[in-house]
Amino acid sequence: MAMDAHLRLPSSDDVVLNVDSSAHNVTVKEKRDTLLLAYRTLGVVFGGLVTSPLYVYPSMPLKSPTEEDYLGIYSIMFWTLTLIGVVKYANIALKADDHGEGGTFALYSLLCRHFNIGILPSKQHLGLNSTRTTQTHTWLAKLFEKSLVARRILLFVAMLGTCMLIGDGILTPAISVLSAMDGVRAPFPSVSKSLVEALSAVILIFLFLLQKFGTSRVSFLFSPIMGAWTLCTPLVGIYSIIHHYPSIFKALSPHYIFRFFWRNGKSGWLLLGGTVLCITGSEAMFADLGHFNPRSIQLAFLFTIYPSLVLTYAGQTAYLIKNPNDHDDGFYKFIPTAVYWPIFVIATLAAIVASQSLISATFSVIKQSVVLDYFPRVKIVHTSHNKEGEVYSPEVNYILMVLCVAVILIFGDGKDIGNAFGVVVSLVMLITTILLTLVMIMIWRTPVALVALYFLVFFVMEGVYVSAVFTKFAEGGWIPFAISLILAFIMFGWFYGRQRKVDYEVTHKITFERLQELLADCSVQRVPGLCFFYTNIQDGLTPILGHYIKNMKSLHKVTIFTTLRYLLVPKKFPDNLSSESQEIGEEVSSLKEARCAGVVHVRGKTRFYIGLNCGWFDKIMLSFYEVMHSNCRSGLPALGVSLQQRIEVGMLYEA
Repeated sequence: MAMDAHLRLPSSDDVVLNVDSSAHNVTVKEKRDTLLLAYRTLGVVFGGLVTSPLYVYPSMPLKSPTEEDYLGIYSIMFWTLTLIGVVKYANIALKADDHGEGGTFALYSLLCRHFNIGILPSKQHLGLNSTRTTQTHTWLAKLFEKSLVARRILLFVAMLGTCMLIGDGILTPAISVLSAMDGVRAPFPSVSKSLVEALSAVILIFLFLLQKFGTSRVSFLFSPIMGAWTLCTPLVGIYSIIHHYPSIFKALSPHYIFRFFWRNGKSGWLLLGGTVLCITGSEAMFADLGHFNPRSIQLAFLFTIYPSLVLTYAGQTAYLIKNPNDHDDGFYKFIPTAVYWPIFVIATLAAIVASQSLISATFSVIKQSVVLDYFPRVKIVHTSHNKEGEVYSPEVNYILMVLCVAVILIFGDGKDIGNAFGVVVSLVMLITTILLTLVMIMIWRTPVALVALYFLVFFVMEGVYVSAVFTKFAEGGWIPFAISLILAFIMFGWFYGRQRKVDYEVTHKITFERLQELLADCSVQRVPGLCFFYTNIQDGLTPILGHYIKNMKSLHKVTIFTTLRYLLVPKKFPDNLSSESQEIGEEVSSLKEARCAGVVHVRGKTRFYIGLNCGWFDKIMLSFYEVMHSNCRSGLPALGVSLQQRIEVGMLYEA
């Protein structure tokens, strides 16, 4: 009808107005949805970042600090938040998504999709669309494509970043809740430290039990709490500034940083191990990208989180300048007595919410790793019909819960956890900087001068932070390394085993010519029914098919070879089959007839035969892979296939 109106009245005002009105309504709806998403990010993405004032000052090994020291520390925190938070994450990293997903492994996936720099299943075996172009590759891309060592280093860096982020998901809940609950001991000194730890553990267990309801429902519950925290703490900060030190904002001048290091030397450098915690949770802005969208995260950070942190830290610092020895409890001491208990309640609730950001990020990176076949299959539940990135994994959730509670009960000292936390935060930021630099050079083709400026500023800044936190390795800093080492061993073992299995299947695949030869054998019978035969490769058929036909001496008349792959959508609904043509109608009718005769799903249950000729490395890695493979989930339960219709064909692959 719109076309008819246009043909009759080519200059009609009402047609133009209708189009403009429709476009305006769409724009208004998009803005409203973005604002709603921005509000929800408060309860999911920014919890760890905005609650960092709870533990930053207590984590610093300050000794008789002076006014100049506090001004220097505040200047460092302000410029760290501005450069890393605003410039790096909010304005650069959020643009480097991979199918809407963020995080270090998403950056690695993005690089592999554009260039042949990794044996990435998403291109060769997963059947996802490649975005590789025919444009001339940069010298760096050619280096990675030619050098196996460079590709392995890149994979190791990506795995380390992913493992560190998961370690962050363990430590963030522990330090946030423990720091908040420690506020009980100020008005009630008789409360023991053990009781605080026990209460913190109970709260964390409750938080992890809520995860099954999904990000949207959790954010709806948590966002009002974080909204209250984000509003209250800067108000207290403003009061503290006016009451204690109105000229605090003179510390925004970078020269206070130079004076701080000139005066304190090595001790000032060591203090960076605590200062870096002011930016903790910033990686969640990027890693939680799949749960929201870049615009909503940018709006929430730039207009609420960033101003809130700047004012809160200014208020804390203003109080500590007048009360320099209260730094061990730098948050609760600066709260006025009149509002202490309301703030304590909000702080406790906010600390619970703070844990959510890294828990959601952990679910996202585990899902990415499973999709790319770098992690054993775990149950992935999509908790949203509209947002592909909103996921939940029961196994991962409960493992995180056990580890978080263990960290609190075993390493109850907040400073030890803070030291471990500093290692995770700084290393993840540094790895993201390195991978983002590669994306700028190889994919975005950013001018060399801008890339050099970006890399120089952030690599030097984060490198200094890393060097400072490594001095705390023996005082809790080893915790994330132990966690990351275990996770990296799991990821590499799974990846190595899967690649060896795929290599074997590609080498020994059944071609259609070979299939015809097998079926030409007069002893092979074609039985009625419908068979779904699952295979891991697309160019050819799995060797299990030949093993099946030789031993069973039969094959169903209708056999559909199926490859299970992840699609980056929350749900895939079946397309409607059109039976307009006679040929399609006959195929549909033959399928229905075969289905009535019986349906069976056949998948391989393959294992490696590790003989005496195998080297020690293969023996260790493939044996470890077999242990994981025998205990991980099968792909078939996700399809709702009943046990009565499943057949598993065992076969040994020679290693």
